[in-house]
Amino acid sequence: MEFVEPLEQYLDSFITILRLLLEAIAAICVLIGLIRTLQLVVATRRRRNVPLPYLKLRLRFGAWLAIALEFQLGADILNTTVTPTLEALAKLGAIALIRTFLNYFLSKELEESYELEEKTQQQPALQSIL
Repeated sequence: MEFVEPLEQYLDSFITILRLLLEAIAAICVLIGLIRTLQLVVATRRRRNVPLPYLKLRLRFGAWLAIALEFQLGADILNTTVTPTLEALAKLGAIALIRTFLNYFLSKELEESYELEEKTQQQPALQSIL
């Protein structure tokens, strides 16, 4: 079984690289979300007498945060294959549970915000018809 040890080392190295890649993608998603949201703020502020669209800002940034959380959760799952100690699994399970709840409630809030935005956009159209 001498050939198994090098395979385990290669697998550990591969998973570590993949985990770091997923974490980097998550960080990039947060950065892109921040940049896109700031672009919306700047574009809105350039127009006079236009209120800052807080709902639209939250939707834009929240969507990017939800994507980042998915990548982070994937990285957490990969981490369990590298460090399978009971303490590490329990800690990672708690982190994954917290991230899953955050992602669930963030997704729920985004859905409600999208529905609210659609309703507010449809109201002026209905008023113009009537």
